[in-house]
Order: sequence, then structure tokens, then C-alpha cells
Amino acid sequence: MAASKHTKTAEAIQQEWVEVQAAQKNPALFRVLYTRYYESIFRFVYKRTGEESVAADVTSQAFLKAMQKLHKYTFKGVPFSAWLFRIASNEVAQYYRKTKKNRVVAIDDYSLEDVTEEMEDQHELTLQSSILQEVIQELKPDEVQLVELRFFEKRPFKEVAEIMDMTENNAKVKVYRLLQKMRKKFEKKKPNG
Repeated sequence: MAASKHTKTAEAIQQEWVEVQAAQKNPALFRVLYTRYYESIFRFVYKRTGEESVAADVTSQAFLKAMQKLHKYTFKGVPFSAWLFRIASNEVAQYYRKTKKNRVVAIDDYSLEDVTEEMEDQHELTLQSSILQEVIQELKPDEVQLVELRFFEKRPFKEVAEIMDMTENNAKVKVYRLLQKMRKKFEKKKPNG
């Protein structure tokens, strides 16, 4: 898998930690972090809700909670955004619990390359994509989130672990097992499979 667009240098993470510490002392300085991450958090939420107004509300709630709990944030060697994404993820889950709606899984065709093999035949690719969507819809919410974070958003394991509140090794093991589970389901659903 190619390098993630979400990967930050250790120097950038350290600089960000300085900004977080400043915001912890003076909440007005949270604006820098809010401005930097609002768009990416909004897109993250929108991909999971599929509705712009809902995404805006959930994103606002996530940033409100982040501001309220900023004093509790502790540096763990990963980007501050991982903490924000975890809060946003929890807010999305809470939205679905409250509304009792079904979770949205947005699958872009270009994202499927990382989960399925490249196909020459467009019909075969369409069929494979359809089966993959069925398989993903059958997964548990935390499994869907693992697939989204690791493959669709191309986040490093360390960040996936932070967002999902687990160890990096646990994230790797869960992704590996999840891929095995998905592969079995995929093969059962394939014609002649």
C-alpha cells in the first residue's frame, strides 16, 4: 500500500502538540486546530452519514466535545487529528443510535482497488464491486470503520489504533482477520464461488 496522505512527520506532530498545549492554556487558540481540521472531520462524518446537514451538526458536536475535553487530551505520539476523528466517530455512532437509522457506507470506485484485485473487464469489476458492497454491509459497525479508515482513507495503523482506541498491534491483527473474513464471504457470494 502506498504511503498515506495522512502520515505526518514526527516534527509536525511535535509542533502540533505545542499548539494543543497552547490551546489547553488559552481556549481561544483552539481556533487554529479547528480551522486546520474542520474540513477533514466534516468529510469523515459526511462519508458516514451521506447527508450534508447531518454531517454539519455531527461535526459541530464533535468539535464542541473536543473543546470541552481538550484539558484531558494527552500526547500519545500520533497526530492530534486522531483524537478528533475518534470523537467524530463516537458522535456518528451516537447519531445512529439516537435516530435508529442504518449506517451509510460510501464506497468510491477508486477505493475498491485497495480491497479487490484490479480487473481488466469492466463487467467483472462492476460485479466484484457489487459483491464487495454486500460483504461490507454485513459487517459489524466497528469492522466497517476499520475498512474505511485503513483502506478507503488510507490511514496508518498507528492512527487507526488511536481513532479506534486500541493498540497498534491489535489494529493490525483485527484488519488481517477482517480481510480473511471478508475474503471468505466474498468467495461464497461470487458466481461459481
